[in-house]
Amino acid sequence: MGSLSGRVVIVTGAGRGLGREYALLAAAEGAQVVVDDVGCGPDGSGADPSLAAAVADEIGEAGGSALARTDDVRTLAGAQALLDAAVDAFGVVHGLVNNAGILRDRMFVNMSEEEWDDVVEGQLKSTFCAARTLAGYWRDRAKAGEPVAASMVNVSSTSGLLGQAGQSNYGAAKAGIASLSIILAGELGRYGVRVNAITPVARTRMTEDVPALKEMVAAPTDPGTFDVYHPAHVAPLVAWLLSEDCPATGQTFYARGGEIRHFVGWHYGATISEDGDWTVDGLAASLPGLLAAD
Repeated sequence: MGSLSGRVVIVTGAGRGLGREYALLAAAEGAQVVVDDVGCGPDGSGADPSLAAAVADEIGEAGGSALARTDDVRTLAGAQALLDAAVDAFGVVHGLVNNAGILRDRMFVNMSEEEWDDVVEGQLKSTFCAARTLAGYWRDRAKAGEPVAASMVNVSSTSGLLGQAGQSNYGAAKAGIASLSIILAGELGRYGVRVNAITPVARTRMTEDVPALKEMVAAPTDPGTFDVYHPAHVAPLVAWLLSEDCPATGQTFYARGGEIRHFVGWHYGATISEDGDWTVDGLAASLPGLLAAD
């Protein structure tokens, strides 16, 4: 306990599920937490401000310190309002967990433009807005000569990195988040900011609504059985990534139950080469062997 003592952390999408667990454990580890959630449905519709307030109250009742916010980070204005409120309340911000997101599954040939745009906005753009706002804040502090030891944790998905039928919009956005995290790690390290991504696998409103996952993530009927898909199991990884002494940056981690994997991602495989241009016939003869080598 105490790995986040003295740190201030913003968690978006913190009113339920995984985000709630990240906020609760961050507070238990000593952080002051800004719990942000508009309280929308899984598809992005509606709003319920009581969700963020309930998590902040739970943290307070346990002896922690938390601020509830309902800022919509799908816009830069919303992200700025969230940052301003955090700084007004706690004086500084050390960490950001970009957990907010929505889901609107559809097979690609049936997907509407609205369904594509809504999910890209609710996932990739919301990550951009919060990340851009906090990155600017940390850069300005570093340029002013203030010490910065900040951490950003973005949330990708196996749907984007491994693929999942029926989730082309969600998967494309989540793959973009993983790539964005690697790029930001390279850009922001000079300002004292580490950036990593996680791909959590847990029981949430989103996974319970996916027919292919619903049965798999269901809670065990035997209360003595380890509940592999309980979202609390992912939170320790997030807390470690938020800690000041964590060395990781530019990395992606998979977390499920007691299992954590290092996601390697895109990398070069086998190579074929010619001294000059390839011909189509030459590629036809050589490429099958290249694919077999990998």
